[in-house]
Amino acid sequence: MGNVWDRTVEVLRGRAAILGPIAAAAIFLPAIVNNAVAAFVTPGSRGVALLAMVVALGVLVANVWGQLAMLAVATHPATTRADATRQATQRLLPALGALFVLAVIFALAIVPPMIALVRAGVDLTNRAAVQSMPAGIAGFVGLYSLVLLVVILFIGARLILLNPVVLNERRGVGALMRSVRLTKGMTFRIVGLMILFGIVVLIPTMAVQSIVGLVFRLILGANGIPVTVFVASAAGAAVTTVFTVVAAAFTAQLYVAAVAEEEVA
Repeated sequence: MGNVWDRTVEVLRGRAAILGPIAAAAIFLPAIVNNAVAAFVTPGSRGVALLAMVVALGVLVANVWGQLAMLAVATHPATTRADATRQATQRLLPALGALFVLAVIFALAIVPPMIALVRAGVDLTNRAAVQSMPAGIAGFVGLYSLVLLVVILFIGARLILLNPVVLNERRGVGALMRSVRLTKGMTFRIVGLMILFGIVVLIPTMAVQSIVGLVFRLILGANGIPVTVFVASAAGAAVTTVFTVVAAAFTAQLYVAAVAEEEVA
């Protein structure tokens, strides 16, 4: 992992001029649009809900495309911006297909607690009813959620190379098992890195959002709450975009290292 990180730093130093614009266009700007909808559009109507859904879908597609483009740049030193955008566009649908399979699996995984809540007579559309569910059901749902979270964390570690495989080996759903094979023997190290990275991202993001939000709240007052929320979320998005670039470069170099180790073995 130390060698992978050293190579990641080299990639960031040498290819930041290409990675930065891709991240700004595919990660930061979509987040700004999504935050603007959340801050300025009043929820309630079916049209607003449809708009939010369309924006969220667009953000997802843009983010996946951006991840693929950054991975292309970070994997091969000779990749140009034009090469990266072409490869990302070509592999976008297979990447989305693999994510769809994961989404279906996750949806099936949360069925048991939903069934338990429905059988207990809890109205899932009523937040107050969900919060006041029977103690036995609450215990089951809490324990199940905790176990599911741990399982997702470990599965996520094994699937960390999913997009690099989709991009470089031209696989679709088969990239899921390919990523599992490539990460064999690295699960606990990757889990540790994922937890550490999550903490490292969370702290500065929350700090920036809090400081910017406080400053704009003092300037604009109570009447400027939508603007304050938007600006604070935009500042947080800027921070997370930077870390997204770092994560993409690290994942690309981890893929390169895993493939090289497999070839030697």
